[in-house]
Amino acid sequence: MGLAERDVAGSVLLNLSGSSQTQPNYWLNSQNGIQYLVNIRTPEYAMDSLARLNAIPLNAGKAGGNSPQILANVAAIERGIGSPIYSHYNVLPVIDIFGGVSGRDLGGVLKDMRPIVAQAEKQLPKGAFITLRGQADTMRSSFTGLGIGLGLAVAFIYLLLVVNFQSWLDPFIIITALPGALAGVIWGLYLTLTTLSVPALMGAIMSLGVATANSVLVVTFARKHLEEGRDPLTAAWEAGVGRLRPVLMTAMAMIIGMLPMALAIGEGGEQNAPLGRAVIGGLVVATFATLFFVPAVFSILRRRTPRQYDNADHPRIGISQTDEVG
Repeated sequence: MGLAERDVAGSVLLNLSGSSQTQPNYWLNSQNGIQYLVNIRTPEYAMDSLARLNAIPLNAGKAGGNSPQILANVAAIERGIGSPIYSHYNVLPVIDIFGGVSGRDLGGVLKDMRPIVAQAEKQLPKGAFITLRGQADTMRSSFTGLGIGLGLAVAFIYLLLVVNFQSWLDPFIIITALPGALAGVIWGLYLTLTTLSVPALMGAIMSLGVATANSVLVVTFARKHLEEGRDPLTAAWEAGVGRLRPVLMTAMAMIIGMLPMALAIGEGGEQNAPLGRAVIGGLVVATFATLFFVPAVFSILRRRTPRQYDNADHPRIGISQTDEVG
């Protein structure tokens, strides 16, 4: 008949998918100078039966002068069952099962799905396995990275304070305010019915920074009073009372700044609302921990006389009034 398999496949593709799949054509509109892709194909409503499919006209091959042929003359069509789409992931053939989350958080849905997946894996044939991908995989990797970042942030803060204070004890006293900040983040998310997310973890890291700054302020003044000869309890008390206003001003400024974000005002505001709520909750509890818990820890761990403190950390040389100078 003068036809090749390529001619038959091209004709079927032209009728079912359009000419843009075989030979793209463009039309230039002279009025606006925009090129438009012209696609010629058989309308879907005209291809509604096997008879219509068998009547697809075929292009003539190299041998000219042959009468036109239709698909029924060169191909046999049979009904069968098979997958209309074949997907691959990392070269391996896969069957994608898509699912959405409505009215629930992704973590809760995954918690319910894992037992179902574990039960289904027991019935799989050899060589087959089930993998959860999509947003679930992205959420897991994001939480892992931010969790590691949160731990490294605390470690780096402690080491930096050790270098600054030239002491291992005072930085430890300072970071005792950080558990209060984390507890505030958890309570803030719980009371506002907000699920844990990447913005919430970012807000937790921000609240740790502000809580550390306020705690450094209190401990620095407590050390100063301790060097002046006061006992640890008095030094901690005066540091907490004297730094009350700066600590409250810093925390209130951050809380007021995050309040519009926490209220999710405006279009798309609910995306960043967890960040604001985490920061507010963390700073509220961290402020109380800085003003009450950190001075208490300082007074307990610094139970030494002023003279012992000076001899240990700041040795001084002096001459008493009874010494004779010759």
